[in-house]
Amino acid sequence: MRRFAAKFAVPYHFPVVVVRNVFRVGEPAFVDLVRRLEPTRRHRLLVAIDDGLAAAQPSLAADIERYVEAHADALALVAPPVLVPGGEASKNDPSHAWRLVELINTHKIDRQSVIVAIGGGAALDTISFAAATGHRVIRVPSTVLAQDDSGIAVKNGINAFGKKNFVGTFAPPFGVVIDPALLETLPLRDRIAGVAEIIKVALLKDPGLFASVETLAARIAAGDLAALEAVILPSLEWHLKHICGTGDPFEFGSARPLGFGHWAAHKLEALTSHRVRHGEAVAIGMALDVRYSVRAGFLAAAPADRILSVIRGTGLPTWDAALETRAADGALAVVAGLQDFREHLGGALHITLLKGIGQPFEVTDMRLDLVAQALADLTPVH
Repeated sequence: MRRFAAKFAVPYHFPVVVVRNVFRVGEPAFVDLVRRLEPTRRHRLLVAIDDGLAAAQPSLAADIERYVEAHADALALVAPPVLVPGGEASKNDPSHAWRLVELINTHKIDRQSVIVAIGGGAALDTISFAAATGHRVIRVPSTVLAQDDSGIAVKNGINAFGKKNFVGTFAPPFGVVIDPALLETLPLRDRIAGVAEIIKVALLKDPGLFASVETLAARIAAGDLAALEAVILPSLEWHLKHICGTGDPFEFGSARPLGFGHWAAHKLEALTSHRVRHGEAVAIGMALDVRYSVRAGFLAAAPADRILSVIRGTGLPTWDAALETRAADGALAVVAGLQDFREHLGGALHITLLKGIGQPFEVTDMRLDLVAQALADLTPVH
């Protein structure tokens, strides 16, 4: 037998630029990002916009066209901006991603061209998944959740077979633009829902950020954009540090520390046919794992109560009636999320729990009796 070892590393560099009104004529941030590697080339752009954002900001497509026209020496649109459904509907129907692949073919988008993905996390996932077939993508996230977490991730995926992100790729974006002005038309519910991922990363990595969320909770619950901006950027930075500093950005290992609260969240989204937003489901999943940590003797009651108070104080839920759903065998349906998560991780179960704020650790098994008790702890008193 002969064996040949093959090992190589590919360095990735994707700038994250924070700028208000990125497509205002005269603002150089976007054009500079596009041409940073090839400043003398005229770059062809295919722009795809979340239809919810396009409806809320009806001048956006025209603003982009004016911006590109003003930089005609460096940029060229291959077609008017196209719309992609927002929310999980974008990821549940593969035809939306395939339509973008067809546009890549129709407009002869080569690997030096740029696909510009503008919208919330689900739309960005769909557009980036299509772009990851071999083309550069610049993401412009337009929701709190996408700006503080998913918009700067290296994963791109769509849902299949009733499972979240079952089909996907790891492909870092060419660059990311964070434009706070895009949040101005975001509905209150979605402003609040996106804070769940900020609370998550604060609980895992930054007690100071958690304290900031705690202090700003009432303003966040009211949708105050200044309060949101104050906590979005630290969260974004922590997510970037995790992606770039763990040595496992493409998740070859089984550990998923940033998946805190997600095993139940993904199942809850499916049980409610995505009536519950991803951020809302993560908030509920974190609450469940916090109570489980207490029941298992890992976390004291006082910090657990503080965590739940902050989650609720920002306007996020810690309960949904779908948690009481039973499978045909009488078992709690949400518990099946543990098996789904195990499969997602590649066979070995790794669940992140807490010993304190900023003190995460992993377990490889979850006691179902304690899961049921933790759920009972969260059940509202009628």
